[in-house]
Amino acid sequence: MSSILIKNAKIVNEGKITEGEVLIENEWIRAVGVNLPTPENCQIIDAQGNYLIPGAIDDQVHFREPGLTHKGTIASESRAAVAGGVTSFIEQPNTIPNAVTQEILEEKYQIAYDTSYANYSFMMGATNDNLEEVLKTNPKNVAGIKIFLGSSTGNMLVDKEEVLTKIFSNTSMLIAVHCEDEATIKKNLAIYKEKYGDDIPMEFHHLIRSEEACYLSSSKAIELAKKTGARLHIFHLSTAKEMELFRNDIPLEEKQITAEVCVHHLWFTNEDYKTKGTLIKWNPAVKTQKDKDGLWEALLDDRIDVIATDHAPHTLEEKTHNYTSAPSGGPLVQHAVVALFEAHQQGKISIEKIVEKMAHNPAKIFKIEKRGFIKEGYFADLAIVNTNDPWTVSKENILYHCGWSPLEGTTFSSKITHTFVNGTLVYENQKVKEIRNGKRLTFNR
Repeated sequence: MSSILIKNAKIVNEGKITEGEVLIENEWIRAVGVNLPTPENCQIIDAQGNYLIPGAIDDQVHFREPGLTHKGTIASESRAAVAGGVTSFIEQPNTIPNAVTQEILEEKYQIAYDTSYANYSFMMGATNDNLEEVLKTNPKNVAGIKIFLGSSTGNMLVDKEEVLTKIFSNTSMLIAVHCEDEATIKKNLAIYKEKYGDDIPMEFHHLIRSEEACYLSSSKAIELAKKTGARLHIFHLSTAKEMELFRNDIPLEEKQITAEVCVHHLWFTNEDYKTKGTLIKWNPAVKTQKDKDGLWEALLDDRIDVIATDHAPHTLEEKTHNYTSAPSGGPLVQHAVVALFEAHQQGKISIEKIVEKMAHNPAKIFKIEKRGFIKEGYFADLAIVNTNDPWTVSKENILYHCGWSPLEGTTFSSKITHTFVNGTLVYENQKVKEIRNGKRLTFNR
C-alpha cells in the first residue's frame, strides 16, 4: 500500500480553512486531521503553510480529440490541466466527428482511458435528428446532454422547437446548453458585414453576439425547463441582464436550473479587444464592464453556481485571421485556478468561495461520486497553492499544445506547487510527471 502524508497545510473545505494534515492511501483520502499517525514507508510532503484545495473540476472544456488534434489532444490539454490544479474535466461533443452517437462517445472515452492525466467525462451531443441516440445515454457514467442553441462545429445547432421539447421532456439527465439566439446574431452580423466586409473590427464582437442574443436564448431555455421539469445547466453566461433569470433563495441541491460563468468573462471586458483582438474572441463574447460587474455580483451571491473555463484551443495562426475567419475560443485550463486566486488577492473573492465554485459545486451539480471535497473516503484529487510565489505567463511555461495563452504577460501572485490525481502526485515543482492515471468519472444518479 502506498501512502502520502501532506503536513502543515491550510486545508480549504466546505467554507472553512483549517490547519492540519491529510493522509492519502492508494487512491483515497484516508484521514484528515492533526498529528495523524505516519504509516511505515510513507512519503511526507510538507505543504509549508500553503493552501491545500480539492482539485478543480472544470465542467466545460474542448480538448479537440478526435479530429482537431492540431489544436490540442486529450493528453496535451489534460497535462496542462493538472499543472493548473484541475484534476477532473467534462469535455464537449463538438469534436470531429461530433459525439452524437453512443459509439463515437465511447471512442472518446477510450482515448481518455489511454492518455488522460486527469479524470474525465464527456457530454453526449444533441442534434435535430439524434433523439434516439441521446435517450440511450447512461446517466451513471456520462456527465450529461449538451445542446448548442448557437452555431457550432458540424451539425450541432439544435434549432427545432419540437426537438428541444422532446429532449427536455424525455430525459432525466442534466441538460447543459450554450445559449445564443442564432437569428439575432445573423441579423447583427449582416449589418456589420455590409459596412466592413469580412474584416469587421473586433470591437464590435460583443454587439454582434449581443446581450439580446444571449438573454433571448437563455430565457427561452429556462422557460422550457420550467415547463417540462428538465434539469438545466446553462454554460458560460456573459451578461448582467441574464442574472435576473437565476435564483439564490434555495440551496444548490434543490435547484433545477443552475448557472456557470467562465474565467474569461470575469477577467476581460470589451475594452481589451483593443490590445488582445481575436485572441479573446469567444462565443458568447466578452462584454462590457457593467456585464463583468454583474457576473461577479451574481457569482458572489450564489445566483451563479460554477466557475469553469470553456477551454477551447486554436492555433495562433488560426486566431490571427480576420474577424469573420478567426475561430472563437481560447486556452485557459492551466491558468484558471491561479487567475481566481489573483482575484482573491485583489479582494474580489474568498478562497473558500473559489473552492466552492470550482470543486464542491461542480461535484454537486453533476452528482460526481466521491470527488470535489477533502473528506475521508473521497478520491485524493488535490492541489497545493502557494499564494506568495509570483510568476509571469510566457511561451516557455505554457503547456497547451497550441503554445499560446490570452494571459501571456500576466504576472500571477499564486502558483500551483503540487497536484494529486487519484492519490498520485502528478505535478510537482513546475513539472508534470509522465503518469496518466485519470479515471472515468461516475455519477450518483
